[in-house]
Parts: sequence; C-alpha cells; structure tokens
Amino acid sequence: MTPSPTADYLFTIATVGIVAKSLCASDPFEKPNAGKVAAAISVVFEVLRDLMPSGSMFRERKMGKSSGAAPGSRDWTQIYAIYGLEQWQTIIFLLFNAVLFTIMSLLYLTYFHPITLFFHRLLPIDSARFAAGFTGSVTALSALCLFFASGHFLYSSLPLHYDVVQRMVSSVNDWSTVKHALDLGCGRGILLNAVATQMKKEGSSGRVVGLDRSKMTSLSSTLRTAKIEGVGEYVTCREGDPSRLPFGDGYFDVVVSAVFIHTVGKEYGHRTVEASAERMRVIGEMVRVLKPGGVAVVWDLLHVPEYVRRLQELKMDDIRVSERVTAFMASSQIVSFRKPSQHLIGPGEVRLDWRC
Repeated sequence: MTPSPTADYLFTIATVGIVAKSLCASDPFEKPNAGKVAAAISVVFEVLRDLMPSGSMFRERKMGKSSGAAPGSRDWTQIYAIYGLEQWQTIIFLLFNAVLFTIMSLLYLTYFHPITLFFHRLLPIDSARFAAGFTGSVTALSALCLFFASGHFLYSSLPLHYDVVQRMVSSVNDWSTVKHALDLGCGRGILLNAVATQMKKEGSSGRVVGLDRSKMTSLSSTLRTAKIEGVGEYVTCREGDPSRLPFGDGYFDVVVSAVFIHTVGKEYGHRTVEASAERMRVIGEMVRVLKPGGVAVVWDLLHVPEYVRRLQELKMDDIRVSERVTAFMASSQIVSFRKPSQHLIGPGEVRLDWRC
C-alpha cells in the first residue's frame, strides 16, 4: 500500500519534533547530543527527500549516492558526529515555527465551520468562507515553507557543505608542492581538515592555517576535529582580522574560504557601500598573501559577482566561476583564480565552465 501524502506529512511533523526535542535537551550553549540528533535528523532527511519532486537538488544530492560525488564522500552522520551542526539555533527556530503553523492549520481544518461563522459577523457568507479558507491555506503553506527551509538549512550545513568542500579541494591541481595554505574563516574546520587531508594524501610536508575572527568559534574545538580526522600535525589555528591578515606578502601557496566573506561588514548591513568595501578589502588581502602563481578558491553566498569584478581589477589570472547552487536559502557560487607570476596589463578573463 502506498502511504498517503497526509501520512508522510504527519510523519515529517513527528520526526521534526524528535529533532527539536533532541537539540533542546542539551545546554543551549553546548554542542547538541550527536547520537540522538543524528538518528532523528536521518529520518527527517529521508522523508523530506522523498517528498521533494524528482530532479530537485535536495532529492538527488544525497551523500555518497549522488551522481558525480567526490571520491572522499562519507555518510553525513559521520560529518555531524565530528563537526556538529552549523546554525542549529536557526534550524530550531524554523522548526518551532513550522510546528506552530502546522498546529494552527490543523485547528483551522478542525474548526472551519465556527471560524467561518466568526468571519460571517463581518462579511457576507460567501466572503466569510473565502476568508476562512484563504487564511487556513496561507497558514498551511507557511508551515510547509518553514519545514522546507529548515530541511534546506540542515542539508546546506552537512551534505552540501561537505560536497562543495571536496570540489574546492579538487580544483587545486598539485597539493604535493603546497607548503603553506590558508583557510579564511575556518569555523568548524570542514574545509580546513579537507585541505590538510589532501596535503597528507599527496605527501606534502606543509601546514594549513585556519583563521577565524569570531569569538563564538572555539579554535580549540577546531583543532580537536583535526586530531579526530588524523591531520592534527598539519593544522594550526589562530584568531585574526580577515581585512588585515597577520601574514606577510606572498606567504601562501593556496588560500581557500567557504561561506565566510559575505559575513564581513555585516554590521553595516549586507548591501551597504561600507559592507561592500570591507568585503573588497578581504579579497585584496587574500591576493596580497597569495604567492605569485598561487591559487585561491572561494565559495560564498550572494556577493560572488562583486568578487569577480574586484579580481578583474586586480588582474588575476584564470578566474573561473561555478554555476549557481542554492545554499542556506540563498544563491551561492564558487570562484577560483590564480595570482599571475608577473604583473599583466588588462582585465582578467572570466570563465564560466567551473562545474559545481
């Protein structure tokens, strides 16, 4: 017997409730319990994936089973057990409101006649029925959108993040010659450890530096994940200002960054001139600390076109931009470039063939 959409819908609500309870059971300032949350979210991923239309990104990009998956792909529960969940407070907020709107929509369905009579006090009977039905429909659609948003945040934080990071690492041709690499905005260390793993695999004797400015990010926790991944000797972390990097000119062979630069200057507002100037300063700093002939790869949200313009102004070589990928409910792209060995005249060429 084929399960009805209603059964799937109610089952999704139940499993989401399990996730919320598992997350909230922990101290809000501590990492949520990995075992409980991993088991609960696993069911949510399966149900949400099955409810998505065929061909959708959420349905087809399943860890370890999507076409073209990186060779280093692993089960997402392993990723969560090591790195935890990014922006889990946002996910809890979305899930709470989704459940709230679901309850409201079920109440509308159960008490539709009394609600219609209430509207009838203000409107003609036909208009009252329409108003009650419209309000109930909007409530149900809001619940569905909130469930989708929370599911997409889960997906972006774990499978998508890991998958894109592997693709970023594979865009650097030869890691064996890399002596110094920088991960700008290292956060939980997913990209940082992927770089270190690749350096270890290729037999490099170098190190990768993870830099993060956020006091909310525990660098000791990031170093702990590196030890768990078996690359502790390749990794070092430090706090620093991304717009004034504490490194000399031309120090790094490779510079990488994942979903970080768009947060720089957010205190001014994302679309203000001041915020844009701060982001451009970070791009300039990345170029400054990159060795001539060095490669940089950036995955970020919303502002990649302005990064490309800045890189053209700085006359970078081999600028490549990926197709758009939705992450954290926003448009994201990957841009990679190479610092020329000598100064060139004229704007750099932009290629749109970097597949994500």
